[in-house]
Amino acid sequence: MGTSYDAVVVGSGPNGLGCAIELARHGKKVKLLEAQPTFGGGARSAELTLPGFTHDLCSAIHPMAASSPFFTTLPLDKFGLEWMYPKVQLAHPLDDGSGGALHRSLEETAATLGPDGEKWIHLMKPFVDRWDDFRGALFNPVLRVPTNPLLFARLGLHAIRPASDFVEEEFEGPQAKALFMGCAAHSFGRLTKLLTSSLGFGLAVAGHAVGWPAPKGGTQKITDALMGYFQSLGGDAQAGVPVRALRELPEAKAYFFDTNARGMSAICGDALPPRYHASVLRFTKGNAVFKLDYALSGPMPWTNAACRDAGTIHLGGTAAMVTKSEAETNDGEAPTSPYVLVAQQSLFDDTRAPAGKHTLWAYCHLPNGSTVDMTQRIEAQLERFAPGFQSLVLKRSTRRPADFEAHNANYVGGDISAGSIDGLQLFFRPNFSITPWATPNPKIFLCSASTPPGPAVHGMCGFWAARTALGRVLA
Repeated sequence: MGTSYDAVVVGSGPNGLGCAIELARHGKKVKLLEAQPTFGGGARSAELTLPGFTHDLCSAIHPMAASSPFFTTLPLDKFGLEWMYPKVQLAHPLDDGSGGALHRSLEETAATLGPDGEKWIHLMKPFVDRWDDFRGALFNPVLRVPTNPLLFARLGLHAIRPASDFVEEEFEGPQAKALFMGCAAHSFGRLTKLLTSSLGFGLAVAGHAVGWPAPKGGTQKITDALMGYFQSLGGDAQAGVPVRALRELPEAKAYFFDTNARGMSAICGDALPPRYHASVLRFTKGNAVFKLDYALSGPMPWTNAACRDAGTIHLGGTAAMVTKSEAETNDGEAPTSPYVLVAQQSLFDDTRAPAGKHTLWAYCHLPNGSTVDMTQRIEAQLERFAPGFQSLVLKRSTRRPADFEAHNANYVGGDISAGSIDGLQLFFRPNFSITPWATPNPKIFLCSASTPPGPAVHGMCGFWAARTALGRVLA
């Protein structure tokens, strides 16, 4: 690896690829290195169960990718990326057979929310109507002046509240409370804490504005399209190259790490000062996930009608039940009745399974590093809302927190968020800085989900890291 480059990017997740693309678009000579045999980080797919059944290894449903101000400027469709949209973006069933359903249409959504339909429209419509401004609040640096200060202030008044308080103060019926709380629970955090409404708003508004789609053929297609575009720009990529020390890398003007912050710290060693290493150690790890993938002989027998057409389903019952599950996780316990995130991509993408057959993707939250087997508890939730589903199971694949870390070293203890997004760590990561993608070493940059705007497949962490370097060492 003696060749000199403008930039070397370590890690080929969506942020690493996004960083590499933005640098290459500006004419820079870029080398991309990936430790695993295949590119993609958390954006990969494989036949985990049976031949012909395509399962997403980590991320599956992609409202943030479809929303990304960066990805939407790239010609990814020319490299094979095609978005598939379910009839219902999200469903949250309740035990009586009712439930909330998120449609692209505000009015269709409102029709599922009983006494809270008009209130849902009143809360969401200002942000849906001003989607471009709202999107800036999601993806731009937190200390950047917003394009629409009044809209940003209105969002702040809602988003700062604990999700548990928000749903009780704003809604009357169980459907709207559960639908919003299920979105907020993507935070992995304790839902009685400040700021947990922010993710609920972000995901709900994105669902109305752009939908909750999945790539035709699997999440791997996002990686394939990004890689194809990067290579069309002259980018050089190599898989199967684990990096353990900075000295192992080829000569370059700048180095970018699509790793968690601790991973970069370990690789860079003395190239970064002790105070920076100390700040990284204070950056709290996130909770873990336990995931099941199924090959099914037919569609899920959901008791709630909207679930039969939904791409994503949140299982867990009422808002209070979801709050309890996430509280147990954040108390260091395996939840007894877990909040379960479900995706059924084969309902709206017939490339995922053989004719008449289906896939199911499901995971729950656990404390970081937990060894508890959650299979029975997840399947109890699936049976609760789809009685008899187990008779459809052809084969099951299990991934525990340790399996996630073994597959991707960034997922320490099963943390797929590259650091907790609880509290202020949602905005300031991995430390408090105006330019968190830069480090005290002017040649070293962090471009992973350990930086703003944080986890999800959107490439914006890589984009902002590249822009930071282009304004400095790569100008």
